[in-house]
Amino acid sequence: MTRYSLILLLIVCFAGCKKTSKDDAPVAVVEENKRAKEMLQGIWVNEDAGDVAFRAVGDTIQYPDSTSMPVHFMVLGDTLVLKGEKTVKYPIVKQAPHLFIFMNQNNEAVRLVKSDDPDNIYSFEEKRILSVNQHQLIKRDTVVVYNNERYHCYVQVNPTTYKVYSSTYNDEGVEVQNIYYDNIIHISVFNGARKVFSKDFYKKDFTRQVPDDFLRQSVLSDFEFQKLDQQGVHYTAMLAKPDSSSSYAVEVIISYAGALSLHVVE
Repeated sequence: MTRYSLILLLIVCFAGCKKTSKDDAPVAVVEENKRAKEMLQGIWVNEDAGDVAFRAVGDTIQYPDSTSMPVHFMVLGDTLVLKGEKTVKYPIVKQAPHLFIFMNQNNEAVRLVKSDDPDNIYSFEEKRILSVNQHQLIKRDTVVVYNNERYHCYVQVNPTTYKVYSSTYNDEGVEVQNIYYDNIIHISVFNGARKVFSKDFYKKDFTRQVPDDFLRQSVLSDFEFQKLDQQGVHYTAMLAKPDSSSSYAVEVIISYAGALSLHVVE
């Protein structure tokens, strides 16, 4: 046997004797529990209060709250998986044709029973997603005098169809995605007939002042006039998370030369 044949034989033997590592082991795939998904079809109500919790139709869960978005769902093993803007999982404790018990976000057991009241369907029929913000045009004029100069400050809040999705928890402790609509706010400042400043403000104009996660779920709700001083015209831009007390206030200063500066209000 030649030297090269011996080397080749050793390589083949080594490869054949090599053990499979853990990383090479096949990954177990959890298949969807179709039986559990079938049992979940219908309208479910809270066992204690009798309030409608949700309706499962096909692979979609609908909520009676008109601000909450429907969500795609799966049952993987013994886990309820909701796939909205992000994926959320809830362990299933017990499931039967007329009983559904799962653990919510607070690690509390939620007991639901399947509804046999035909009137509960009206909680979902002809339901459309509603906006919770003001959704109306607002105009405000402010005329002030500074250093014997007359300034006309104009604000217009324009509702839009730009959707904002915000995460909240319903009565069952389940995370739901609510939908709102953002605003575009126009600001103009005139010194007599001279235009000092004019701009449409969008939520994205405040990316340097407001954290990304909050900005994504907030609405540019208003511009409030504050004062005139040697720096210029002062406004406060309000960015608020709907149905929450959380908000960011950003000071907007417009100089008499038309320059713009933004600062977070502490």
